[in-house]
Amino acid sequence: MILTVSLNATLHVSYETDTVTWGAPNHVRQLTYRAGSGGLAVARALASLGEDVLAAGFAGGGAASLIEADLARAGVATAFTRTGRESRRTVEVLDEDREQSTTLTEPAPFITTEELGRFAAEYRKLLPGGEAVVLSGGLPSGLPVDVYASLVSYATDAGVPAIVHAGGPALWHSLARGPALVLAASTAGAPGAGQSAGPAALVARGAAAAVMVSGSAVLAATGRGPGLRARLDGYPGLALSGEAVVAGLVPAVAQDSTWPDALRHAVALAAAADPAGAVDLDAYELLSADVSVGPAE
Repeated sequence: MILTVSLNATLHVSYETDTVTWGAPNHVRQLTYRAGSGGLAVARALASLGEDVLAAGFAGGGAASLIEADLARAGVATAFTRTGRESRRTVEVLDEDREQSTTLTEPAPFITTEELGRFAAEYRKLLPGGEAVVLSGGLPSGLPVDVYASLVSYATDAGVPAIVHAGGPALWHSLARGPALVLAASTAGAPGAGQSAGPAALVARGAAAAVMVSGSAVLAATGRGPGLRARLDGYPGLALSGEAVVAGLVPAVAQDSTWPDALRHAVALAAAADPAGAVDLDAYELLSADVSVGPAE
């Protein structure tokens, strides 16, 4: 079982309309709900590949029920810690006539000390026997910036490799605890640095391995030999899904897959996944042959 943790689980709501008229009533032609962002997208991508995955973290209110129902349809089991406040929603309004969309993002809910304590206890019970744990996404209000560091330590104590996908202080605090893999989000620069640090710098700070997404390529440092660069050739301008890259690299951490194979798999998976983590398996098979892996430049 692969455990994914989403401390800020989000429900994505999509309204489709023919046209939007501001300041007037508008008819919604189609409404969809999807669980997404962070660990939830990682969980969906893993389930698309037939992996046994369990999604944990915080979820609250009516949004929590909709998140769980959507994940269940994708084959993802859930073990969320319930919160007293509603989980965050992002609302996208699609205006088909103008071919435009507008997104409204709610603030993250505040997590109390009691809720964090309940989650920590439940998390530690879920770890034994797991292949890996993926800690992905931003932090809601009320959580300490070193919470991922603590969760990595709990996983290490249980003998479970931990993968961290985050940015800013949440990532940097986790490095000293020796995560098996980190994927630096775009905001991963050290406080005050003004820019993101490369994978080699993250390994030097304590991670066993580190990767970073750069357009249609993934840069990797493993601490064992020179860095690697995996790229999808022939698709200029393509942006890869960071969450799907994480899902694709789980085999390198949990199943002892070689890094070139894992990187090739991760890049093709990320190119074939949508923002919620759903994977077009036919596209994945076709794209796999176009991924090249070589030394980082």
